[in-house]
Amino acid sequence: MGVRLPRRDPSSLWDVSIREGKIQAVEPHDYDSPDLSTIPSVLDASDRFLAPSLCHAHIHLDKCFILQDPKFSDLEIIKGDFNEAMSLTGQAKKRFEEDDLLRRGRRLIEESIQAGVTHMRAFVELDGDVMTKCLDAGLKLKKEFQDRCEIQICAFAQYAIFSGPDGGELVRDLMREAAKLDDVDVVGSTPYVEQDIVKMKMNVRWISSLALNHGKHLDFHMDYHLDETKRPFMFDALRILHERNWRHRNGKAITMGHCTRLTCFKQKEQWKELGDAIGTLPVHFVGLPTSDLFMMRTSSGVRGTLNVLEMIEWHLLNASIAINNVGNAFTPHGSCDPLSIASMCVGVYQAGTKKDAELLYDCVSSRAKSAIGLPQTSLNILPGEPANFVILGKHDDSWRTKKSIAEIVYDGGGGRMTIKDGRLTTPRGR
Repeated sequence: MGVRLPRRDPSSLWDVSIREGKIQAVEPHDYDSPDLSTIPSVLDASDRFLAPSLCHAHIHLDKCFILQDPKFSDLEIIKGDFNEAMSLTGQAKKRFEEDDLLRRGRRLIEESIQAGVTHMRAFVELDGDVMTKCLDAGLKLKKEFQDRCEIQICAFAQYAIFSGPDGGELVRDLMREAAKLDDVDVVGSTPYVEQDIVKMKMNVRWISSLALNHGKHLDFHMDYHLDETKRPFMFDALRILHERNWRHRNGKAITMGHCTRLTCFKQKEQWKELGDAIGTLPVHFVGLPTSDLFMMRTSSGVRGTLNVLEMIEWHLLNASIAINNVGNAFTPHGSCDPLSIASMCVGVYQAGTKKDAELLYDCVSSRAKSAIGLPQTSLNILPGEPANFVILGKHDDSWRTKKSIAEIVYDGGGGRMTIKDGRLTTPRGR
């Protein structure tokens, strides 16, 4: 009770009623009502700002905090490029054990909840180095946090599934077994790590068939480069998905992460060609600016990450933004707070208007949830929507009290409380 809401008069306070995990009513706050703050089922927000909860549409659970964990203190960044990141991460993976996977993963989830996250898609890798260690730890954490955060587990083939000494057979075997598990929600792969275009196509055909056969969402790391001489592989992947009759056989979300090659598009016709290639496929793009801007650079110093605002507004595509990595050689900087990415993108996209800020917030909230196939809570905070919220800003009688989404995107601040399905998942009055 007594919250400020998006898209309402910033001087007004509102009471939001919740029933069975959904918004039941949104009514003007009654200043004459008796003090109900001592009742356990009532949360007095004290003029703070309530907004839809946040979502990680793309985060690596097993590779987090490697640079901070004493176990891996010898793995130091020297060059700061993609090949080194792959090498350092590969060295770390050879040492992964359940204790550090659970310790690091638990920290990521806890810090995310404290930031306002109620839902996330967590990538865990399967390969000859880790076998099922990352998956097993991810499934334990999913169960541990099930009441506080909905964690989609993505069984992920970071390495090639048709190239290499054994032709990728071991990775395929591991992925087949993972896809059979009910608690695995998504399967994904990285076609660009294959040795040639033929095997890249084989990769997409195989992983999409796996998803179709087991009713899973599908998630790709796609076109992670800035080479304008190469046609985006995206078009081949989309053609294969159409051939698989994806929409009618499954209908689950298809998510495309990174896709930095698309930033080289110079003409509107190129974006139209992409839209036409997508057609009716449920494709969602996820920009990963923290990692992309650190990893992706040409010899002339050009850097690239998807401009999701232009993709949404100009080209009518589904897009969101996400963190990707926290504390490893792919992304040594940043935190578990999705709002930090939205705030960074104000500068990256030169997006400073109120409308821009609301769209950036959507990109780490409702649009992020849509990208991973989940129900949304809109900025309109309407009855019938899921009661998943973050309450932001400490009580402050001064002009610094948060009164709009724009103020929150510019500076999310601390003192947050998170509500999932109508239940508080962080301590009161943080």
